[in-house]
Amino acid sequence: MSYVIQGVAFDIYKKLGNAHKENVYHNAYIVALKNKGLDIEKNKHIEIFYENKKVGTYAPDLIVNDEILIELKAKPFLTKEDIRQFWHYLKSSMYKVGYLINFGSANKVEIIRRVYDTARTKI
Repeated sequence: MSYVIQGVAFDIYKKLGNAHKENVYHNAYIVALKNKGLDIEKNKHIEIFYENKKVGTYAPDLIVNDEILIELKAKPFLTKEDIRQFWHYLKSSMYKVGYLINFGSANKVEIIRRVYDTARTKI
């Protein structure tokens, strides 16, 4: 799945470039991943817990096959805050693998893959 997710990002960037708004890439990603036979959930609400109490919800851009979290951006560059926020989203969720993908950079698509493999307690 990871190879497909990355390959789709490169294909979308090659065809659309870096001049569109985030929702264009979001919609293109959904079409491309579904064409590859993957199950996609968009803006699925994920509960965030603190000391075993629900303290909020988070809705990542995409969840692939109920296994991989994807956050999409269309910014000139990713900031440390974007990367930190993405890490905390992944850490606070039940997903082990996540991708932060930025289509807004000049001359490239930025892909950050993170694996959160620290044991989580069942909530």
